Amino acid sequence: MSTTSKASQRIAALLDDNSFVELGGLVTARATDFNMKPTETPSDGVITGYGVIDGNPVYVYSQDASVMNGTIGEMHAKKITNLYDLAMKVGVPVVGLIDSAGLRLQEATDALAAFGEIYLKQTYASGVIPQITAIFGTCGGGLGLFPTLTDFTFMEEKNAKLFVNAPNALDGNEISKCDSSSAAFQAEESGIVDVVADEAAILTQIRELVGFLPANNEEGAIDECTDDLNRVNPEIAGCVGDTSIAAAILADNNNFFEIKKDYAKNMVTGFIKLDGQTVGVVANRSEICDGEGNVVEKLDAVLTQKGCEKAADFVNFCDSFAIPVLTLTNVKGYEATLCSEKGIAKAAAKLTYAFANATVPKVNVIIGQAYGTACIAMNSKAIGADITMAWPDAKIGTMDSKLAARIMYEGQGADVINEKAAQYEALQTSAMSAARRGYVDQIVNAADTRKYVIGAFEMLFTKSENRPAKKHGTV
Repeated sequence: MSTTSKASQRIAALLDDNSFVELGGLVTARATDFNMKPTETPSDGVITGYGVIDGNPVYVYSQDASVMNGTIGEMHAKKITNLYDLAMKVGVPVVGLIDSAGLRLQEATDALAAFGEIYLKQTYASGVIPQITAIFGTCGGGLGLFPTLTDFTFMEEKNAKLFVNAPNALDGNEISKCDSSSAAFQAEESGIVDVVADEAAILTQIRELVGFLPANNEEGAIDECTDDLNRVNPEIAGCVGDTSIAAAILADNNNFFEIKKDYAKNMVTGFIKLDGQTVGVVANRSEICDGEGNVVEKLDAVLTQKGCEKAADFVNFCDSFAIPVLTLTNVKGYEATLCSEKGIAKAAAKLTYAFANATVPKVNVIIGQAYGTACIAMNSKAIGADITMAWPDAKIGTMDSKLAARIMYEGQGADVINEKAAQYEALQTSAMSAARRGYVDQIVNAADTRKYVIGAFEMLFTKSENRPAKKHGTV
């Protein structure tokens, strides 16, 4: 492997020192159509091999833009598909580092078939081994399917481009109006990209992510815990709004790896470890705080179409790789806009299905409001949560008690409505009333949440649950 190319430098930065072993280093292009000159194509524009990240084996390919612009042709693709075959045989993740002009036009139908062969291997690998893609240069046209067929996508913040149709090819658009290929657009608008950063930070964060993930769908992701299992955190009571902070407080050593943090910000998804075991977190968010804890943005505590889709995809990943799921629920309903109405029912159904269909251990902690069928969709006991907890001041029911009283006692005075609202809250919307009906298993003080959640997942560690026999669902 050349040590001077950008492609090789990225591999060296990603993997543990001196751990990379190259495969197929002598492969070159063999196409002769269109009077192609038999020029040397070192490694045919992609470096492939294996190594380790913090001792965890991974397979990696890195496209070399200095060789035919990193374009994909027959032999280029064979190297990647061979890598996938090996990775699936031994059960370890694949990391793809993308920097390519796309399809190699000189190889025509051979290059087209090459794309399809890679798509096929990515499909076979889905749910079997984790797949991570990082985009450092151009990733356009059919190559744009590579990251979307994998599990996690990282994108360099300035120079990377991701698109199916280039910005200037879109009707009514040109790149100065909207750069639809930029990292910001793909992270904030399309939700394809999980992490945007500079090149060095991307490689560092891929290493961090690999540390959270199991090697394959038959192995767990468990490390030794160095944190206090009974740690008390009174400050978590003030994090009902920004649950990304709450997740970090709960986590071993306060380490929370957030996924898609720039997309659908009113839904938090990411990984923590609890007693050394990787757990996926899904949480509603109604505030965004800065590093000093000051609220910089207010959000509505509702389910949105994008938020539901983001969470559903994350739950499906966790279920595929036997990663337990923890939810922090604080939701009062669904987003009520004309635009949202076009897709919220389908998106909420997708979220409900993902939670109900998942057979991994599932724990739900109601930390704020839990109103209407929106709270049912958030991993409620009704759709299969194994353990449901609530903080003492959580509100659980069909709607806010005062609103319910106004509806039931319409036309009566404020004193009557206030009195009936207080009665309704005690009987129908308190955590205690839900616990009395069996919809909440435990009422726990906010400060003690970590130890109770760890205990729940420990007791659920050997959970086994079957579903009706079928090929797959259709939601």
